[in-house]
Amino acid sequence: MKPLTVVISYGPGTSFEKTLLSFSMSDLVDRILIVSQEPVHLKIPRCHVLVAESLRSHKTLASILTGIRTEYFLFLPGHQQISMEPKALEGILKKAEATKAGLIYSDFYDENKYGRALHPLNNYLPGSVRDDFDFGDMILFSVPAIRRAIKKYGLLPDVKFAGLYDVRLKVSIDHSVYHLRKPLYTVIGDVGAIHELPLQEKIFVYVDPVNEAVQKEMEIVFTDYLKRIGAYLPPHFLREIEPTKKYFPVEASVVIPVRNRKETIVKAVKSALSQKTDFQFNVMVVDNHSTDGTTSVLSDLARKHPNLKHILPNRTDLGIGGCWNEALHDEACGRYAVQLDSDDLYSSHRTLQKMVDLFHQGHYAMVIGSYTLVNSKLKEIPPGLIDHREWTDENGHNNALHINGLGAPRAFNTSLMQKIGFVNVSYGEDYAAELRICREYRIGRIYESLYLCRRWPGNTDAALSIEEVNRNDAFKDKIRTIEILARQKMNRKKAMLS
Repeated sequence: MKPLTVVISYGPGTSFEKTLLSFSMSDLVDRILIVSQEPVHLKIPRCHVLVAESLRSHKTLASILTGIRTEYFLFLPGHQQISMEPKALEGILKKAEATKAGLIYSDFYDENKYGRALHPLNNYLPGSVRDDFDFGDMILFSVPAIRRAIKKYGLLPDVKFAGLYDVRLKVSIDHSVYHLRKPLYTVIGDVGAIHELPLQEKIFVYVDPVNEAVQKEMEIVFTDYLKRIGAYLPPHFLREIEPTKKYFPVEASVVIPVRNRKETIVKAVKSALSQKTDFQFNVMVVDNHSTDGTTSVLSDLARKHPNLKHILPNRTDLGIGGCWNEALHDEACGRYAVQLDSDDLYSSHRTLQKMVDLFHQGHYAMVIGSYTLVNSKLKEIPPGLIDHREWTDENGHNNALHINGLGAPRAFNTSLMQKIGFVNVSYGEDYAAELRICREYRIGRIYESLYLCRRWPGNTDAALSIEEVNRNDAFKDKIRTIEILARQKMNRKKAMLS
């Protein structure tokens, strides 16, 4: 019997039909199963239409698995035209047999009117648990592995959007996920797949309110997975921060790491200095050896404002996280350290007061507010308010491992962060701190907009190459891997003591 069933959702157009034709000509393909929400008629050999809801629902996946006669099914999640490299199917099937992996994916080429370019993908780590992890446009599943995972772990009922995510996570518990670092196919056509969304759009897909129902399902599926692997933490484990009698010169410090932001730093600093509070505060700008005139601008501001501390580190190897550590261990740092990026603004004169008030009320280790996306002229842009209302006191600390960030502005208990410290990098340092904190401590949330996040060409995440995006994603996957292992270890220790 032929080893392969191709599974694809229906998409009208010649590109879709060309993809079907290329697979129908292969001697390795038993049949092509097209999932469509309404009947369609195709004259391409070996094509069968399954009228069903989304390919990502459990109901549809169950129907597919019931009818599959092959050892593997090849899932095509997109609608763009795919052209296989010579012997590609033979190659991926051979690797599947050799590795006994539950899931295999490969690098590929992007081809459009500008030419063809390699599109490398990241290796899959234990922390690669985001529902939007980029597997590309072709994923090979082992049918026996899926059936074993479903038999052992079951499927959550009534899942409409997260079925494929659920299956992928459960297969990964007992089977490897293998990245074939070789381009096996070419994706042809205009930008359209999720991995090709402009970065600004991709970053905020998760928090867009239109995706609320989808993400709630993803959270349920992910939480179940954490329980299966021993990394779930019940809410009653979380602690309030212990009060300290340590002396601090001020109650709060606004911390602004900066390098080469001459165009935006003045407004950021003045936004911080203009805060109205019933406590003393200062503003600490860690100037990471700027070369564009930022240093001179800050020196002038510091002479005019006594509560502005202009810090010039001795070290020259600091990322943003390292700059935070410099501020936290400076004698001028306050009891609470509150974030402001060098190209952003607080949305009102009361932001700092509201953040510190919540610390006083809840004895939190960290407080996170909400922000509004704006352009360089401070005009609101979609999706507008980013409030991360998916967070709950009961499960936010678990779901934090499933998402890419918890929001802004972020404020920290200085005593705790002096012990924990930031990773000395310029991407993901905040996320690493958030995960470490919520492993043990409660985080307070404010859902009104306290912060204006400016999107402009100078943003550090603007116009990144595929390699840079991959590097950033891989770093966060590594952080999640470390955190999952730490939580598993903590649970094992608690179990031994109980």
